[in-house]
Amino acid sequence: MTWHASLSLDYTLERERSVARYLHQGPLRILQSLYPEGDAVCHNVLVHPPSGLVGGDTLDMTVTVGQGAHGLVTTPGATRFYRSDAGLATQQVHARVEADARLEWLPLEAIAYKGCDALNRAVFDLAPGAEMMTWDITALGLPAADLPFAQGTFRQHLEIPGVWLERGTIQASDHRLMNSSLGLAGQRCMATLVFAAGSAIATERSERALACARDLLEASSLRLMAGATSPHKQVIVLRVLSPVTEPAMQLLRQVWAAWRREMWAMPGAVPRLWNL
Repeated sequence: MTWHASLSLDYTLERERSVARYLHQGPLRILQSLYPEGDAVCHNVLVHPPSGLVGGDTLDMTVTVGQGAHGLVTTPGATRFYRSDAGLATQQVHARVEADARLEWLPLEAIAYKGCDALNRAVFDLAPGAEMMTWDITALGLPAADLPFAQGTFRQHLEIPGVWLERGTIQASDHRLMNSSLGLAGQRCMATLVFAAGSAIATERSERALACARDLLEASSLRLMAGATSPHKQVIVLRVLSPVTEPAMQLLRQVWAAWRREMWAMPGAVPRLWNL
């Protein structure tokens, strides 16, 4: 038996308050809207009660952020892609962010278990004037539990149509990719933080964002396995490799908070869930 769960999440700005409404089918839900920063930003927790996917399962999410609204979405735990011989397991999100709107899509990590066949796909359409931050964190196996990613395939897709496209396939049997210094160098967590805009980011803003990210990288124990760059006038990217998830996640949270302050003049208000 396979699961097919879908969710449609819509943010609108109503009397200076960002309001979330959603429809769902199957085991995929949004918890109560929270406003720890006031009415302008709506925080939501995305919940998948089964917590894991096997072959044939699909989680399909659609998000729209209306003009002037600001939504922040996170999850209470990792997404787990388990071993299965039943075909591809898919998690995908397609978001549309309208003019002068903001989206923060900040799920916890995806874990690729031994023997999985997985696709993690995200597409973000940004109207002129829209801005967003998102991250993608992938844990290959559970090294600390002696459960290595010894076989299986994990596919990634991150796209901002017309601006940015990344596709990658990680096969556990590809020892050069997994272990060489030109690949993952034996690291088992890959993490990417993206700031993106629907219009060109002013040069001075981009430079300030890169400077504060690089200051944090220099102070990090992961500084030799991380870097920040702006490969496109609408995109700023931080990348990091680490042996396990926790240090990479800590670094991404620090830079996310710094970019919030620098790019949006907002505090790095950590969702309460992250402190549990």
